[in-house]
Formats: sequence, structure tokens, C-alpha cells
Amino acid sequence: MLGRSRSAQRTRTSLSAPTPAIGPHEDVLSVRSVTVLEVTTNQRLSPGDTAPDFTLPDADGKDVSLADYRGRRVIVYFYPAASTPGCTKQACDFRDNLADLNGAGIDVLGISPDKPAKLAKFRDAEGLTFPLLSDPERAVLTAWGAYGEKTMYGKTVVGVIRSTFLVDEQGKIAAAQYNVRATGHVAKLRRDLSV
Repeated sequence: MLGRSRSAQRTRTSLSAPTPAIGPHEDVLSVRSVTVLEVTTNQRLSPGDTAPDFTLPDADGKDVSLADYRGRRVIVYFYPAASTPGCTKQACDFRDNLADLNGAGIDVLGISPDKPAKLAKFRDAEGLTFPLLSDPERAVLTAWGAYGEKTMYGKTVVGVIRSTFLVDEQGKIAAAQYNVRATGHVAKLRRDLSV
């Protein structure tokens, strides 16, 4: 199933085992119920794919839709958590390059699983001037292939996959980058876009 599903699959499994008679020196393992969460790796988006539409609340709780940006190019980037070192570096790099990106007709949207209140604190603390959107259910992250298995410090974990997309004026994916590094990413993106 890896790589074939666009959404996380949740499976609840209950296992019941009879408890055997216990003697004075016997050990017993009794399993009453086990909850299994299976997260499959999502299909990744590629240039030419239609960007999955979304409407999410921003840091102030106001709904923002991808459709609001039709007719303009927009960078949609996904990051794990507001106010962490890597995510702060990446957001500040976008902030510092926003005038040049906007001048080239490119807007920026950042999406994380953080709630709006945390995003507002992050925005205010760092002086961020582009929308930060909240996806606590990870539905948009999953639809864009930015949530699933990843390797972190040599271990396979499930979480947000730092990813960046350029969506064109017609709502198609023009560029898709997965597993990007926070440091230097915006500079590389500008080079790739000739901005």
C-alpha cells in the first residue's frame, strides 16, 4: 500500500485473548485491545498535476483558500512546527525575500499543523508578513504528500515532510520539492525561479 494512497489510513483492531488459569509461578500476557495507526506514504505531486484545493484558517482565524490566488503564482510550503529553529529560519528567509517574490508575481503561503493561536504568536514574534495557515487535522498536508513516513536522525518516523510547491496561475503544480532543507532553501528556490 505504500505510495498508493492520498490519505492516511486509520485501522482500529481489537484483539481479545482468553486469560488462562494462573498457577503460582506462571506469567500471563493478556491483550485486551490494541489500536493500530497505519500511515501510508502519500503519492507525491508532480509538475502538471492539479494542486489540491484547500480552505484553511490563518493565524487570525480567517479562512484562506488556494482559489483566492487564481491568476497569480503562489508558493505553498509545508513546515513541521512554528517557532522551532529550522521552521523559523525558513519562514524568516521567505519574509526577507518576500518583496522580490511578490515583485515577480509570486505570493507565499506557509502551512503547518499548528493551531491559529500558535501561528499568531510565531507571526508576531518574527514579523512575518505572509499568511500562515493551520491544518491541525493534517488533511491538506496529506493531500499534498507532505505528511507521512520520513527519516529523522536515522529513524523512520511519521510526520510533516518539509515541502515546497509553486502553483501556477491556472492552479497547476509548476514545481514540487520534497524533503527540502530549511537553511538555504529560499535562496535555491529563487535561483530555480530566476527571481
